Amino acid sequence: MAQRMTPQDLDRIAGAVAQAEKTTAGEIFCVLAPEVSDYRETPLVWAAATALVLPAAALFAGFRPEMLTRLFGGWSIGHQAALDGAILSALSTYIALQLVVFVVAALVVSIPPVRRALTPGSLKTARVRRAAMEQFLGHGLHVTRDRTGVLIFAALAEHRVEVIADEGIYKAAPDTVWDEVVADLVGGLKQGRIADGFVAAVTRTGAILAAHVPPRGDDRNELPDGLTILPKR
Repeated sequence: MAQRMTPQDLDRIAGAVAQAEKTTAGEIFCVLAPEVSDYRETPLVWAAATALVLPAAALFAGFRPEMLTRLFGGWSIGHQAALDGAILSALSTYIALQLVVFVVAALVVSIPPVRRALTPGSLKTARVRRAAMEQFLGHGLHVTRDRTGVLIFAALAEHRVEVIADEGIYKAAPDTVWDEVVADLVGGLKQGRIADGFVAAVTRTGAILAAHVPPRGDDRNELPDGLTILPKR
């Protein structure tokens, strides 16, 4: 979805930020992430769980490892001395079956839409929050002159949004106003209108900042106005 952003979209967002910052001493910074993490652990966890559970469930359902040997023309046991070999063969077949299940499950869950669907929501929320905080700190929103920087962050693949306000504005404005910013951004993203979502969120953020952090005569633009688009993971 990030690739659908046109130069006109980027100009609209930058213009909205510039316009909003004319009415306040605060700073607004916008970031768009196609995906904040590759969640490499998800295929491995699902593959391991499937490899442990599926063969065991098959045993309870009546499947026996020696059935595979017979299926491919193996010899049946004709005397007691071959019992140890039969047990070893059954165990080897069971382990091989687990390995096959593990590999197949890992490949299936590695497909991006499947991987995202099977990644726990709590993990995605934590990764998005961490990525947003990295952007907040990495771009110096915490060291603006009046500590009134606001980060508006959207992660497309995770369908999650973070709005982080520095302590100078967070203490002045009630928590509920940031929920409204999030709602504006999410509303645009749900409709596939990324630029509209950011413009609406920026406009509302500007109004919040204007009400609590009015402009000063010596204000300067401390952060870029344009939308920062992160590379895809």
